Amino acid sequence: MLQTFLGKIFGTKNDREIKKYLRKVARINALESHYAAMSDEALQEAFNALKTAVRNGEKTLDDVLVDSFAITREAGKRVLGMRHFDVQLIGGMVLHEGRIAEMKTGEGKTLVATLPVVLNAMNGLGVHVVTVNDYLAERDGTQMSALYAFLGYTTGIILEGGYNPADKRFQYGCDITYGTNNEFGFDYLRDNMTYSREHMVQRGHEFVIVDEVDSILIDEARTPLIISGPTNRALENYTRADAVAKALVRDEHFTVDEKDRLVLITEEGIARAEELFGVDNLYSIENSGLSHYLDQSLKANYIFERDVDYVVRDNQVVIVDEFTGRLSEGRRYSEGLHQALEAKEGVVIKEETQTLADITYQNYFRMYKKIGGMTGTAQTEATEFAQIYSLDVISIPTNVPVMRKDLNDLIYKTESEKFAAVIAKVKELHAKGQPILIGTASIEKSEKLHQLIKAEKIPHTVLNAKNHAQEGEIIKHAGEKGAVTIATNMAGRGVDIKIDDEIKALGGLYIIGTERHENRRIDNQLRGRAGRQGDPGTSQFYLSLEDNLLRIFGSDKIKAIMERLGVEDGEYIESTMVTRAVEKAQKKVENMHFEGRKHIVEYDDVANEQRKIVYRFRGELLDPEYNIGDKIEANRAEYIDRTLSYCGIFPGIPEEEVDLERFLMTLKEELNTELDVSSFAEKNPESIRETALRLLSDEYNEKMSVVDAKVRSEIEREIYLKTLDTAWREHLYQMDSMKTGIRLRAYNQKDPLVEYKKESFNLFSELVETIKYDTVKTLHVVRFKVETAEEEAEALARAMELEKRQEEMRMALNQTKHEREEKKIARNDDCPCGSGLKYKNCCGKSGPKKGVFAS
Repeated sequence: MLQTFLGKIFGTKNDREIKKYLRKVARINALESHYAAMSDEALQEAFNALKTAVRNGEKTLDDVLVDSFAITREAGKRVLGMRHFDVQLIGGMVLHEGRIAEMKTGEGKTLVATLPVVLNAMNGLGVHVVTVNDYLAERDGTQMSALYAFLGYTTGIILEGGYNPADKRFQYGCDITYGTNNEFGFDYLRDNMTYSREHMVQRGHEFVIVDEVDSILIDEARTPLIISGPTNRALENYTRADAVAKALVRDEHFTVDEKDRLVLITEEGIARAEELFGVDNLYSIENSGLSHYLDQSLKANYIFERDVDYVVRDNQVVIVDEFTGRLSEGRRYSEGLHQALEAKEGVVIKEETQTLADITYQNYFRMYKKIGGMTGTAQTEATEFAQIYSLDVISIPTNVPVMRKDLNDLIYKTESEKFAAVIAKVKELHAKGQPILIGTASIEKSEKLHQLIKAEKIPHTVLNAKNHAQEGEIIKHAGEKGAVTIATNMAGRGVDIKIDDEIKALGGLYIIGTERHENRRIDNQLRGRAGRQGDPGTSQFYLSLEDNLLRIFGSDKIKAIMERLGVEDGEYIESTMVTRAVEKAQKKVENMHFEGRKHIVEYDDVANEQRKIVYRFRGELLDPEYNIGDKIEANRAEYIDRTLSYCGIFPGIPEEEVDLERFLMTLKEELNTELDVSSFAEKNPESIRETALRLLSDEYNEKMSVVDAKVRSEIEREIYLKTLDTAWREHLYQMDSMKTGIRLRAYNQKDPLVEYKKESFNLFSELVETIKYDTVKTLHVVRFKVETAEEEAEALARAMELEKRQEEMRMALNQTKHEREEKKIARNDDCPCGSGLKYKNCCGKSGPKKGVFAS
C-alpha cells in the first residue's frame, strides 16, 4: 500500500527507468535528419566507421549506441519500409543492457530486436536470436536479413531437420544467427559428443536475444534438453505393472494427490501388489525394478489423461505440450513413464532410453555473457527471472494506448452450463460479423467446442496441431469478418491478428477464454491477441466450478458465494472478488511451479559444474595442439601408483613383505602385458614403480612406433574420447538413478540436495579415475592383427574414422527433447553416413565391429 502511494508521488522504479531511456531517445531523434540526408553509400560508410572504432577498441558499444540506433532506424526506413517508434528504441536499449523488455502484442518486437542486434554484432563475435518455432525463426531471419545486409552483416538461420555439420557451422559463422531454443541447445550437446573439431558447429555464447522469453526460459525450462540412447531393460515388465495398477482400487490401495500430481501406494496396496506380482517383498533389491514400474504405471493410469496430457495417434503415444496445446511429435517422457503410458493404451512399447547428454535451458542460456529477452507478459515472473537468470524486467509503454476492454470472469456451476453460454455468445457475435478467437486449455476441450459449434452450423477453424507455419497463416485471418477460431493456448504466437476499419466499427476482435490457465501469463497472452496498436477489442473468460484450476486449487469461498446468492442452473456470477480469488489460486500454482523449476536448477547446477569440467577437457582433447602423449604418460604413472596400492605395496614397506608376483599378475590381467620378474633388481616400492613405468612405456612406444606421430596421436585421441564418453554416459545414468531415490533421505531428517551434492562429488571423483585408468588399459590392450603393423595401424585409423562418422549420424538421427525417432532407412539403401557401403553393412549392422581390436 505504501509502495503504491509513494509510486504515485515519485513514480515507480519502472517509470524512472523509462525516463532515463527517453533522454537517449531524444538524442537519437536529434540525429534523424542528419542521417536521412545521407545517400545509401554515405550511410553505410558512417556505420562502417562506427564498427571499425569498436573492433579496434577505440570505442565501446555504449559509446556508439545513439549513432548505431539512429543509423539502423534510417536503414529500416529505406530497406524495410518500417520506421522504429520511440518505444521500440526504448525496447532496443533494454535488450542491449541485458534485460527483459515487456512489450504488448502488436508493438513490433521483431523490429525492436534489430537495434541491439546491429549494435552488438559490431564486435564480430556473433549474435544469436532465439524464437519459439522454426516458422518464426525463418520468417524473422529472412525478413530482417535485408536490413542486416545493407549494414554489411551476414545472417544465418538454424532450422530443425537433417543434421549437416558443415551447413550449421556456416550458419553459426554468420554475424547474426536466428534459430529455436531446441536447436541451439541440441547443437551445443552434439558439439560435445563429436569426435572432430571440424564437426563442432557453435563458436561461442556472447549475446542472445530470446523472443517470447517467458515461454522459453520459464515454461519450457521444466523439461531439460536430453539426447538419449537405448537401454537393455525388459519391456514386458511394463505390461505386468500396468495390469497390477489397473487391478488396484483407488482410495483403498493408493491415494491420488492431484495438486502435486502424485500417487501414493498404501500398505494394503503394497500387499495386494506383491500378491499380484507373485513376490514376497516388492521393495527388496531383486524386485526394486518392479516397484519402479508400478510407480510409473500408477502415474500413467491415474494422473495422466488421454487427450489432455497426451493423445494416441498412429499407434503411438504423443505428448501434448501443456503450454501450447501442440503435439510434441518425437518427444518422450523419461524414466519409463512413456513406456507405462504405452502399456496403458495397449500400443507398441518402445525401448526405454538412457541419457547420453543433457542440459537444462537455465544452464544453457546462462552460458551467454549477456541475455536480452522480449515478451508481452513477464512481470508476473519477474522474481524468477531475477533469481535464476539475474534479469530485470522493464515494462515498455505502448506506442498507442490500449483500448481493449477486459471484462470480469463469468463463473457457472457446471462445465456444460459454461459451454452453453459460450455457444450463445458465439452465435450472438457471429450474427453481426464480429470476429471471435476462443482459447482452450487442452485439445480435448478444443474438440468438444468444435463439435458444439459445428452443431450450430457456424463456420470455424480449429488450431491444435503442430504445424506452426500453417497456424501462422490461419491466425493472420482470425480478425476477418465473421471469423470464428478455436485455438489451444498460444497457438500462432508471434503472429499479429490485424483488423480492418469495418471490424473496428464492430468492436474489434472478441476474445473468449474457456478456462483459466494455471499461469496468469498464459491468460494475459490470450487477452493480448486483441487490441493491438490502439485497436478496439474485448476479452472475457467463462469459467465453471468443474474447471481443474478451481476444483483443485480454488478456495471454497467461490462455492460459498454462489450458494449464498442462490445461483440457479444456467446462471452465472460476475464479481471482482471472485476474479481475485481465481487469481489467488493461479498465484498458488505459479509459486508451486517456480519451486519445481528452482528445484530442477539446484540439482542441475551440481551436474552442470561436472559437465563444464568434462566438456572443457573434451575440447582440449579435440585440439590438435594438445599434448596427448604427456597426458597418457601421466595417467600411466597414476595407474601404476594405484595398482601398487591395490597390491599392498606402499612406500616404507619392508622388502620381504612386497608381493611382486601379485603386482605383475595384476598388470598381466589388466594390460595383457607380461613383465619379466628378473627385470626388477630391487624390491623396494620406489624402484618397482620406476622399473614398471619404464618397461610399460618402452613396450607401448615400441608397439606404436610403426605409425608416424600424427597417426599415433589420432589413435590415442580417439581412444581417450571413446573412453571418456562411455564413462560419462554411465555417470549420467548413475546420477539419474541417484536423483530418483535421493528424496527419500528426507525421511531420515537429511536434506536431499546436500546428500545429492555429497554423493555426486564421490561419483565424479570415481568418474575421473575411471576415465584415466580405462584409457591406459585400452591403449595397452590394443594389439595389431593384420599382416603388418603398418597395415593394421591404417586399418585402425580407418575404422575409427568410420565409427566417428557413424556416431555423428546416430547423433543426428537420435536428437530430441527426450528422444527423436530414428529415420527409417531401407537396408539396401546407401548408408547416409557417406561410407559408400549399403546401410545394412554399415550403420544398420547390429553387433560390435570385428577385426579392429583384439585383446
